[in-house]
Amino acid sequence: MGEQNSRYGEVYRAWQRDPEAWWAEAASGISWRKGWDRVFDPAIGPYGAWFPGATLNTSENCLDRHVAAGRGAQPALIWDSPLAGRIERFTYAELTARVARVAGALAALGVHRGDRVVIYMPMVPEAAITMLACARIGAVHSLVFGGFAAAELAARIADAKPRVIVAASCGLEPGRIVAYQPILDAALALSPHQPQACLILQREIAGGEIAGGEMAGGEMAPVALTPGRDHDFLTAEAAASPADPVPVLATDPLYILYTSGTTGRPKGVVRDHGGHAVALHHSMGMVYGVGAGDAFWAASDVGWVVGHSYIVYAPLLAGCTTIMYEGKPVGTPDAGAFGRVIAAHGVKVLFTAPTAMRAIKQQDPEAKLFTSHDLSRFEALFLAGERCDPPTAEWAAARLGRPVIDHWWQTETGWAITAGFRGLGPFPFKPGSGGRPSPGYDLQALDEAGTVLGRGASGSLAVRLPLPPGAAPTLWRNEAGFRDAYLHDFPGWYRTGDAGMIDADGDVWVMGRTDDIINTAGHRLSTGAMEEVLASHPDVAECAVIGAQDALKGQVPLGLVVLKAGVDRASGEICAELVQLVRERIGPVASFKEALVVPRLPKTRSGKILRAAIRRLADGEPANPPPTIEDPAALDDIADALQSR
Repeated sequence: MGEQNSRYGEVYRAWQRDPEAWWAEAASGISWRKGWDRVFDPAIGPYGAWFPGATLNTSENCLDRHVAAGRGAQPALIWDSPLAGRIERFTYAELTARVARVAGALAALGVHRGDRVVIYMPMVPEAAITMLACARIGAVHSLVFGGFAAAELAARIADAKPRVIVAASCGLEPGRIVAYQPILDAALALSPHQPQACLILQREIAGGEIAGGEMAGGEMAPVALTPGRDHDFLTAEAAASPADPVPVLATDPLYILYTSGTTGRPKGVVRDHGGHAVALHHSMGMVYGVGAGDAFWAASDVGWVVGHSYIVYAPLLAGCTTIMYEGKPVGTPDAGAFGRVIAAHGVKVLFTAPTAMRAIKQQDPEAKLFTSHDLSRFEALFLAGERCDPPTAEWAAARLGRPVIDHWWQTETGWAITAGFRGLGPFPFKPGSGGRPSPGYDLQALDEAGTVLGRGASGSLAVRLPLPPGAAPTLWRNEAGFRDAYLHDFPGWYRTGDAGMIDADGDVWVMGRTDDIINTAGHRLSTGAMEEVLASHPDVAECAVIGAQDALKGQVPLGLVVLKAGVDRASGEICAELVQLVRERIGPVASFKEALVVPRLPKTRSGKILRAAIRRLADGEPANPPPTIEDPAALDDIADALQSR
């Protein structure tokens, strides 16, 4: 596909010529209570601030203004839970009413503008409702991924110091119920900070179809509430008076989203109201090509940045119908689950992680289950969360018959650094590339001295300051930590921590984290490039390459592969082919001499492969399961495979 019809170059150059005018025009898509003093002030914070002096309310922009525009009867949120056996639909009018009452319930518990509220909930509508309720009264929410261990939850409570905690009685996983109340109680026993109150949502489970059997049906017995501390969520909501939207400064914090830090203290990434609303609203049309009335589905979790940005805020800012899915790509009940959701709700664009597509490919190589559903309203598949290997992108494009668009961004940026832009017209499909820089991002590859490299040269990917609206302005009460983590290494630049290169056409190739570059006998090699080769083998469903310690060469690459369902060839034969394949495509310099077949790869719940943990096991070091791991037993599978070498 050619790019002669793409407006990307024209739009990107317009941003380059006058960034402030460009963002001021984008900001016209948001309803402001008061205009800004200036579009950008470089004197505020670590690198500047967007729309200082302006006031708005994010909840009002997500909800009330659409009702006022006559779209109150349009579906705003559809909750589809095969795990709970339920589908619920909320119109914009219904969602606005519930958000206003929950905001009133929080206010009745003493929550005011600037107070923090920690949310510890799974993929239920009340998680999104509580986020929007906090935004409505100017409170700062911090949603912790449901099921996080007590120590991780306690660390976030201690750092955010919430006035109120909102939690659910339980979360659901295939075949099991995860009780949240004991985790919350244990976290509060560990935390030096105690909230004034907790709101507890008592979940009702109807009995969903789960692979391997049916979950026990009927309602769960209510969990016991702690007198004087806990309040029933639905009772408090019903008794509350609806709260009106409270105007806040564009530069006030909307939320804190914690990522795991390396120093023991979690990093609280802050998002502000104004820039966040402008960037996310604008991205829905520019990047994803959707608008008011379209059904948009980000198959992620509200506990991750994708869920914050593209399950809750961006689709509602744009007046879309957003899908919240409590299920898996396979096993709830099968590899056709995504196709069912697309057909049932008329999804126009799906955004998911490459690991989800690999799981579907592994279980259903021809995608017959997926494509057995009516996909007539489905137009495009977006992938992010990790680099998508070219074979998976090519497989998805061929089997689904839709454009597959990989894009790259981070918790810190909040929206796409690079992408393909449906709203600007397509440019050529390059499997493995993350697209081109979004307007707002001056992205370059730098060498170790911080010098900009030429096209085609690999280096550290960095963004010239300032970061655009929507990106994190700082870390929660830790500006020095923000500077040290992101701005120190390359003065004047934001260090992404990812390695890659920009090709002659301007397409960006992200090959992995900078610590995924291994040094073999003095040669710096990309494990991502080797993974790309392994993934191209017809028997391989997914793979990971890590650098294992070697007394002679420093590090040597080691490949671990999961085979597609139905492959019955000898593992040794396949591994020998993989070694030869890397030798042919990358060369002997790669020193790739060993591959292992494993039943599964350890991953986080958001689908990222835990390469650092695999590397520690390969080096004979302990690899304690991180709190984000989906299944700790997967590390045992890796350890067994390594020991049997």
